[in-house]
Amino acid sequence: MATSQAPVEPPKRRRIGVLTSGGDAPGMNGAVRAVVRMAIHCGCEAYAVHEGYEGLVQGGSLIRQMHWEDVRGWLSRGGTLIGSARSASFRERPGRLQAAKNMVLRGIDALVVCGGDGSLTGADVFRSEWPGLLRELVDTGELTEAQIKPYQVLNIVGLVGSIDNDMSSTDATIGCYSSLTRIVDAIDDIFDTASSHQRGFVIEVMGRHCGWLALMSAISTGADWVFIPEMPPHDGWEDEMCATITKNRKERGKRRTIVIVAEGAQDLHLNKISSDNIKDILSKRLGLDTRVTILGHTQRGGPACAYDRWLSTLQGVEAVKAVLDTTPTSPSPVITIRENKIERTPLMEAVKLTKKVSSLIESKEFSKAMDLRDAEFREYHHAYINTATPDHPKMMLPDKKKMRIAIIHVGAPAGGMNPATRAAVAYCLTRGHTPIAIHNGFPGLCRHHADQPISSVREVQWLESDNWVNVGGSEIGTNRGLPAENMETTASCFEKYKFDALFIVGGFEAFTAASQLRQARGQYPAFKIPIMVLPATISNNVPGTEYSLGSDTCLNTLVTFCDTIRQSASSTRRRVFVVETQGGQSGYIATTAGLAVGAVASYIPEEGIDLKMLLRDITFLRHNFSHDKGANRAGKIILRNECASKTYTTQFVADMIAEEAKGRFESRAAVPGHFQQGGNPSPMDRVRALRMAIKCMQHFETFAGKSPDEIAADELSAGVIGVKGSEVIISPLGGSNGLEATETDWKRRRPKTEFWINLQEVVNILSGRPTNGDGEEGHPGEGWGCYEST
Repeated sequence: MATSQAPVEPPKRRRIGVLTSGGDAPGMNGAVRAVVRMAIHCGCEAYAVHEGYEGLVQGGSLIRQMHWEDVRGWLSRGGTLIGSARSASFRERPGRLQAAKNMVLRGIDALVVCGGDGSLTGADVFRSEWPGLLRELVDTGELTEAQIKPYQVLNIVGLVGSIDNDMSSTDATIGCYSSLTRIVDAIDDIFDTASSHQRGFVIEVMGRHCGWLALMSAISTGADWVFIPEMPPHDGWEDEMCATITKNRKERGKRRTIVIVAEGAQDLHLNKISSDNIKDILSKRLGLDTRVTILGHTQRGGPACAYDRWLSTLQGVEAVKAVLDTTPTSPSPVITIRENKIERTPLMEAVKLTKKVSSLIESKEFSKAMDLRDAEFREYHHAYINTATPDHPKMMLPDKKKMRIAIIHVGAPAGGMNPATRAAVAYCLTRGHTPIAIHNGFPGLCRHHADQPISSVREVQWLESDNWVNVGGSEIGTNRGLPAENMETTASCFEKYKFDALFIVGGFEAFTAASQLRQARGQYPAFKIPIMVLPATISNNVPGTEYSLGSDTCLNTLVTFCDTIRQSASSTRRRVFVVETQGGQSGYIATTAGLAVGAVASYIPEEGIDLKMLLRDITFLRHNFSHDKGANRAGKIILRNECASKTYTTQFVADMIAEEAKGRFESRAAVPGHFQQGGNPSPMDRVRALRMAIKCMQHFETFAGKSPDEIAADELSAGVIGVKGSEVIISPLGGSNGLEATETDWKRRRPKTEFWINLQEVVNILSGRPTNGDGEEGHPGEGWGCYEST
C-alpha cells in the first residue's frame, strides 16, 4: 500500500530590510526603490525601516513591508521618503538588543543601510553583535530558541549616501553630484552679478572634513581660489591669494572674482578660515567690493541629478545581489564605484580609511590625508592649481620642449567641449606651450588657410578661454567635416602653421578624423605628430571609452524633460508619453535615461522594435492602468531611440498605443530634439573635461623632441583617452590591437562591444516589463499587479 506524504511547504521567502540613516542625500529614494523592486524580483520580501536606526529600535509601524507599487515616482523625489534620524538609543547595546528583537519578530535577516561612515559602522557593529544579542534575548525570555533559529546570521550591505563624497574606496557617493549641481548652478547665477559690478564673491559650501564639494565646484566654475580641509594653504596665503586675484583682474582683465571655501577649511595650524575672514581680506587689502554667500542646506535639497539616479539604482540592485551572495563568514560589503565600474568593497576597510583621513588632518599630515581620498582627488587638486593660476615658473618647460598644440572640435556640439578646451589652454600656458584653436573644424581650416582677413587658426589667450568654463556648445565652432574631404589642403595647413600636436575633441567623427590622419601619415609627413581624441558626444558611441563628455549633460536635460512631462501625465492620471531620444545607432542615452526616469521601456537600435514587442508592451500597459486603483503618479514614460526602427516611428508607436488602449488611457509623442544637447555643461562633464584634457596634454609632452618618424612608429602617437572599467587609459587607434581593427563597428558608428547593454535588463526588471511570452504573466507568486512602472 502506498504511503501518503505530507505536502512540502515552500521555502520561506527571505526578508530584506532597507533604511536610510545620517544626513539625507538626493538619490537615497532611488536606492530604496531599487532595493525594494530587486528584492521582489528575486523572490524576497522587502521591508522599509522608517526614521533610520530609531525605526529598528521602536519597531511597530516604523517597519513596514513594501510592495512594488509603493515606490512609484520615488526616483524624482529629493531627500529620503522613509526618513532619517540620528538614533542615540541604537548607539547603546540595549537599543541594539531591542532592534534585534524587532527584526526577528518581523522575520528580517538582511539589512541594506544607506548612509555615511557612522551609519555603516553602526551596521557592522550590529552584525558582529548579532549572535550575542540573540542569545541574550533567549536567556532573558524575550524570544524562544525556535524563534531565533532561522535567523542565526545577519547580512549587512552598505550603500554610501553622502553629499560630501567623504568615503574612501569609492569615486562617488550617492548624492554628491546632485549637491555639486546645486552649488554650480548657484555660482553660475552669481557670475552675472559679479561681472556686472566687478565684485568679488566668497562662496561657502558644505564639507566639514572633506573638501570634495569645494574643489569640484572650484574646477567647475573657474574659481580664483579654493580652501579645503585636506590641503590647507601655506603660511602667507593671504598675500598669495591677493596677488593672484590682482593679476587676474588687472593684468588679465577678469571682471569677476570667485573664492570658494569649504565649511571645514583651516590653515596649516588648524585655525579655522572663515568666509567672513576671507571677505575682510579682499575688501581691506584690495578694496574689492566683496559679498559672502553661504549656500547652506539648499545643497541637500531637490531631486537627484541623472548620475545619482543611475548610481543609486545600480548600487541598490547590486546590494540585493550582495545580500543573496554573502556567506556567514563574508565581511560586510559596501557597494562602491571606481571610474565606471560598480564594485563591492569590505565595509570596515572603507570606513577605517575614511576615519584615518580625519585623524591625519588632525595630526597635520595633510599629504597622507590627500592620498587616502579617492584616486582622483589629488590629481584634480593639482590640475586645478595648474589651470587656475597659470604662472608657475617651476612648471615652465625649456624652449626645446615647448610645443605648438592645435585644438579642433569635430562633430555635433556636446557639453564639455568648451571646458576641455579651456583646460587644455590653461595647461599649455602654464607649461609654455602655444595653444592654437582651429575654428569651425577641418572645413574651416581648409577654407581659410589662404590669405584671409581673419584666419581660422588663431592662438588662444587666457582670458578668452577662461570664460568658457560654464559655456555649452563649441565656442571655436564644430562640424562633421573630415580631413579626407581635402587631405592635401589639410596637410599643407599643418605645415604652414607648424603644428606639433593635434587635440581633437568630438564624437565618432572626431574618432574617424584621427583615424584618417593616422593612415595618411605615409603620404603626408605633416601628420606625423601626436594626435589625441577626447570623446565628446551625447551619444557616448566612441570606441575606447565608456564615458564621453556631453553624455551626462544630455542625461540631465533629458531627465528634466521627462520629469516635467510626467507631471502632465500624472495630472491626467492615465497617459503614456513616448519620448524620442537622440543617440544615433547607439542606445546608450535611451537606456541610461530609462534607468534614471523609471521608464516602462527603452527601445534601442541594438534590439530594434517589432510588432510582438509592441503588442506585449501594450498589454502590459493595459494591465497596469486597470490595476492602478487611483494611485498618484500614474503617468508612464517610454523612451525610443531615434534610430530604433525606420518603420515604428515615435509618432507611430504613440498612435498605436492610443488606438489599442481603447479609451482606457491616452498616449502622446514627445520629441525634445536638440534640447538634449543641453545648455550649460553639467559639473561632471566640466570636471572630467579638465582631468582628461590635461592628461592628453601630458601625453603630448612625452613626444617632445622626437623625430616625425619616431612619433609615427609609436602606436600611442594616435589614440583615444577614455574610461574603461575602473581605469582611465589611452588606447591606440592603429596596430593589430588598435581600436580601428578590434573595437569599432564602422557601419553602425559605435563600439563593437557596448558596456552598457546589460543595463537594458535592469530597466526591464525595475519597471516590471515582461520581455518574453505574451505578457499575460507577472512575477511568480506576485501576480502582474505588482508591476507598476516608474
